[in-house]
Amino acid sequence: MNRADEPDGTARRAASPARPWRIVLGLRTRLVITFVLVALVSALTATALAYRDARTAVLRRTQDAAVADLRERATTVAADFDLPPDHRSLTRFAARVSDGLGARIVVARYQDLAAVSDPLADTKGRITAELRAAVTAGDGARFQRVLWRGEPYLVVGMPVTYADGDRRASALEVYAITDLRAERDDTAALLDSVRAGTVPVVLLAAVLALLAAGTVLRPVRKLGRATRELARGDLGSRVAVTGHDELAELARTFNETAEALQASDGELREQEAKARRFVADVSHELRTPLAAMTMVATVLEEDADRLPPDTARAARTVGAETARLSRLVEDLMEISRFDAGAVRLNAAETDLAGTVRASLALRGWPDRVETRLQEGLRTVIDRRRIDVIVANLVGNALRHGAPPVTVTLRTDRVAGDDWALLEVADDGPGLPPDVRGRVFDRFYKADEARTRGAADGNGQGSGLGMAIALENARLHGGTIDVADAPGGGALFTLRLPVRRAGEDT
Repeated sequence: MNRADEPDGTARRAASPARPWRIVLGLRTRLVITFVLVALVSALTATALAYRDARTAVLRRTQDAAVADLRERATTVAADFDLPPDHRSLTRFAARVSDGLGARIVVARYQDLAAVSDPLADTKGRITAELRAAVTAGDGARFQRVLWRGEPYLVVGMPVTYADGDRRASALEVYAITDLRAERDDTAALLDSVRAGTVPVVLLAAVLALLAAGTVLRPVRKLGRATRELARGDLGSRVAVTGHDELAELARTFNETAEALQASDGELREQEAKARRFVADVSHELRTPLAAMTMVATVLEEDADRLPPDTARAARTVGAETARLSRLVEDLMEISRFDAGAVRLNAAETDLAGTVRASLALRGWPDRVETRLQEGLRTVIDRRRIDVIVANLVGNALRHGAPPVTVTLRTDRVAGDDWALLEVADDGPGLPPDVRGRVFDRFYKADEARTRGAADGNGQGSGLGMAIALENARLHGGTIDVADAPGGGALFTLRLPVRRAGEDT
């Protein structure tokens, strides 16, 4: 494969939405592929070994037979052969040896004289110089396999020695050329038969892989299903444990983890319920003494002008802190009602622009806020809770932002639904990214350095206002988003679905 055809290294990473063409193989598919590859490699290895051994055995048998036949026949014919020969006698010698070898081509050589049993046969390319040198230098048979015109041949050569016990060479050499095409065809047929047997082996491996994958993956699928149920919040999800293998151990571990998680969740829920009851009870019990304290503080503030300066300042501080504490208790009780799910909307179809104006006028903010309100926008809302949201968003912008503070009311259409968007923007420094993610957390204050004196008469500064605003928005089926304003500063956006009277709220 060319380098240009190789897959890019990045494509081998896990599939991502940016690469929809990436194919993700499941565990079953990977198991089947692994089984088939193992079976295929095993079959190919066995085929290669069988072919090698069979070919070696066939060639060795042919070589041994050719050497033995040539030695026996040359010895027999050489017994009546006179040296030194002429070309005619040497040709007759080669022909007699060939007749005894099944008409194989025989070449006889005596010094520079050579004769062939078949005068029409071309032996020049089949008897190599290396084989001749080996036969001349040795005292035994030598053989060599050669390819001549694309066909295989076995050439056996040997020197002829004297028959009276003298082992010296007689300078007579004889070569026999044996055709190996039959042996080649036999080994090729064996290879074809073994190769044909590879297909059913691979198919059988695929079937066995499917059965094994089903057996292995069945408990894995059950475990995956139970894990998804656990992730969805069903802490009672369990897996049946069967056997004593690794999968059974994994199932037992999952069950133990689920039981521990369920127990911990139960304890946390119980502790959370106790904490909520405690906050609600404390807030409720504080309301009566706070009412008395508020009344006394109000009287003191009204008479502060007739008191000594230090006493007047203390009276005003007590009044401000009492108001702040009262608002904090009210916020805690409101949060407790949200947590208990006891909050209900007192909703009616209302003019949203009029509600925003009334909220700003109630707090004396019309001169401090620039409004851009779309008129005639009516929707089903709880007017009191929308007032709480507007008070928190605008009050937050006035305290922590910079003028001008702009309140914009408009509509937007998303996926066929109409939404009312109330945007509160300021020209301040804005919110850092880490603060934007926590601005709706309970008791979180973006400006930890500000003093309690920053709280106004509306109770802002407790750290609960933005959390209550978000809960009220969700109660209406909406939400509150925070982002950077286009010209700098923070931009809070209240999104409310536009509903008419009679629609499901």
